[in-house]
Amino acid sequence: MNKQVEHQLKVALVQALQAVYQIAANDQELTIEPTRADFEGDYTFVVFPYIKAARTSPETMANALGAHLLNTGNTVARFNVVKGFLNLTLHTKVWLEALASAAVQPNYGEAEPVNQKVLIEYSSPNTNKPLHLGHIRNNLLGYSIAAVLKKAGYSVFTCNLINDRGIHICKSMLAWMYYGNGETPESSGIKGDHLVGKYYVIFDTEYKKEINALLAQGKSEEEAKKYAPSMLKAQELLRKWEAGDEETIQVWKTMNGWVYDGFESTYKKLGVSFDKYYYESDTYLLGKDIVQKGLDQGVFYKKSDGSVWVDLTDDGLDHKLLLRGDGTSVYITQDIGTAELKYADFGCERSVYVVGNEQDYHFKVLQLICRKLGRPYADGIYHMSYGMVELPEGKMKSREGTVVDADDLIHDMLLTAEETTVALGKTQGLEAGELTQLYETIGMGALKYFLLKVDPRKKMLFNPAESIDFHGNTGPFIQYTYARIRSILRTVGEFSIQVSATAEIHPTERQLIKILGQYPLVVEEAAREMSPAVIANYSYDVAKAFNQFYHECPIVREADEQARQIRLTLCRLTGYVVKDAFGLLGINVPERM
Repeated sequence: MNKQVEHQLKVALVQALQAVYQIAANDQELTIEPTRADFEGDYTFVVFPYIKAARTSPETMANALGAHLLNTGNTVARFNVVKGFLNLTLHTKVWLEALASAAVQPNYGEAEPVNQKVLIEYSSPNTNKPLHLGHIRNNLLGYSIAAVLKKAGYSVFTCNLINDRGIHICKSMLAWMYYGNGETPESSGIKGDHLVGKYYVIFDTEYKKEINALLAQGKSEEEAKKYAPSMLKAQELLRKWEAGDEETIQVWKTMNGWVYDGFESTYKKLGVSFDKYYYESDTYLLGKDIVQKGLDQGVFYKKSDGSVWVDLTDDGLDHKLLLRGDGTSVYITQDIGTAELKYADFGCERSVYVVGNEQDYHFKVLQLICRKLGRPYADGIYHMSYGMVELPEGKMKSREGTVVDADDLIHDMLLTAEETTVALGKTQGLEAGELTQLYETIGMGALKYFLLKVDPRKKMLFNPAESIDFHGNTGPFIQYTYARIRSILRTVGEFSIQVSATAEIHPTERQLIKILGQYPLVVEEAAREMSPAVIANYSYDVAKAFNQFYHECPIVREADEQARQIRLTLCRLTGYVVKDAFGLLGINVPERM
């Protein structure tokens, strides 16, 4: 909506520059900005770039342009000048025409198609533990970034790289083989990913005991960690896995199967899905082949112990290991193979990795290696680096079992949503099934909104108690606003949109129209920044503006039919924008609340 308004104003300014000062300007190059809140006006035009051609002072030029705009056309109603800043207040007619246009667009906010394909890789869990709070932020960011980019016109695909092999996986396997006594999810009643995570913690517990015993014998800490029996056995298990040992492979398949079932259950609760799954057990061999070719071509080098490295010192980094001396691969090896497969499958110009900022160095290395290998997708590699989620008591540690489990957190959020909703008396007239759905909608909305409203690049502190609140910048507050709108529209029933451009409007109506008009621009910004937080906080601004309008302007009982039609149109468009914006965040909205 505001694009339409801004274009109209820019055309008027171009005509004014030509008429008053014979300055030929291009409306696509001319810049206007929303007027600052402490000044009167809708938009501000800065005249400084044009004063040399006008051969006059900034104030004189701004006043002359303002007077011309005021006396010609139907765009500008008032103006004021602050030094070289021309603040322009537009005619109400301009905003009402924009509202009428936006209200009938079936996909308001959706951009024209962009000729670019983007692949978003997110989630990427390890099969040695269940998903936790950090994974929830990852999944919600990945899902939302993909949804925002689709809304912004990109062709978007999603994938999930399962980290299903490596020394960390062998640790869980080893602990289960030694201490499991054949325990299964069925025999224990424990969800598969939780059961495997239990043995990851058991391994760490035993490993630390061995380290302490070796330290007591006079070994250094480095020696104790390296030669602890459990670590040596895990390394041997990894070698057996890579050699294809049948017994090892069978244990690996069995335990991974338990984990996959657990993951899918959690993904369903979160409402996320993927176009394709990749598995490191499939990609690491391709990575090893690519590394060997790079070695043959002189891109990489081999040390005397047989390990393969790349020299990145000319790029400001250091030497990076690609293959261990015993031939086993490392993380970067399989990522090289996965990058090759992803490009072959999707051919995307951009490949986005949604991974925590602890891996910033890793992805710099990956892109540099792909460039050195001459891969066509190298420049399109983009690390969407996000901050870690911490608790009031500090960082979470999977191996020590001190994480906030995703399933437990979701369960607790739903219970808290029920308790809060009942306490506030927002359950009247709803059947049992509707109430269950409402608690899930509020609980998951609170969780998702709380995690997504923070700039993804920032570290965040998670406090569940703050997220479920029907006041302030929270998911439930915005959901309640939507439910209020739906209640109004149900009361009125069907109506046709009839916006009279000659009507007068209340200041809160004007403000709401302007904020709703920002939606297409907000989608563009969120896509450009890959930040769902832009959408989340905009949704809050919309909800605040609507509630102010609602409290100051009668809607259903408004006697003036022109005013009533405009206000109902505002309700309908606000409801659409809130629901659509929340959809980009993966959040549902309730019809009743």
